[in-house]
Amino acid sequence: MKNKINFGAIIVYYVIAVICRYAAVKTNLLSGIENPYLVILLRGVGPALGALAAIKIFSLNNPMSLKGIYKNAIVPFAVYWILPAVLIAGVYYFTIGKFPILLMFTVLVYGLLEEIGWRGFLQEQLKSLPKFTSILIIAILWFAWHLNFETTPSNMIFFGIIFFGTWGIGKVYTSTGSLLAVAGVHSLNNFFRNGLHETELTLIVVLLVIWVGFIILYNRKFKTVVNPA
Repeated sequence: MKNKINFGAIIVYYVIAVICRYAAVKTNLLSGIENPYLVILLRGVGPALGALAAIKIFSLNNPMSLKGIYKNAIVPFAVYWILPAVLIAGVYYFTIGKFPILLMFTVLVYGLLEEIGWRGFLQEQLKSLPKFTSILIIAILWFAWHLNFETTPSNMIFFGIIFFGTWGIGKVYTSTGSLLAVAGVHSLNNFFRNGLHETELTLIVVLLVIWVGFIILYNRKFKTVVNPA
């Protein structure tokens, strides 16, 4: 039997997420904070706060895990956080002459805060729906959460990225069950705040190939262990 969708919990989640986002990007509430890394994190904290509040208020059995299918959190942390941080920091070093390690992990934590909401909570709550319907709902809500409603070509492209990101990151979450994994994938675009060029695009493709290969190989091994012939 399919799980019944708790629309009240989803509304609470989304209202909190949007209020936090609005306060962070549409008001001067964060203007007095001098630490730019803290400002980045506060811009993305809404989905996590909304998810945790909805789970608590409605006493939901909503599973969330940093490690997912892996034996411990060290594996996804190394593959989806350490690996991209080291490679991307290397690109930054050869481009601007310094290692922005703190920025790397701030962006990754930002991705985790969002993914606690979008995948860890909302995707779990909507999993009884047909896949396309679930993806479309999450994409629309995720796009609207950014509070940029101008009907410009760049915004339409952004919605397309959000839609395919919802599909792709959702596949990673379904395959791994790991919030660390989806946070790493989520953060790929956010690493390059000054735009994407040939080197950055190549690195993104390389990381995606490594991650997809790792997921496929690990899942085959995992299934063999769980369901030996």
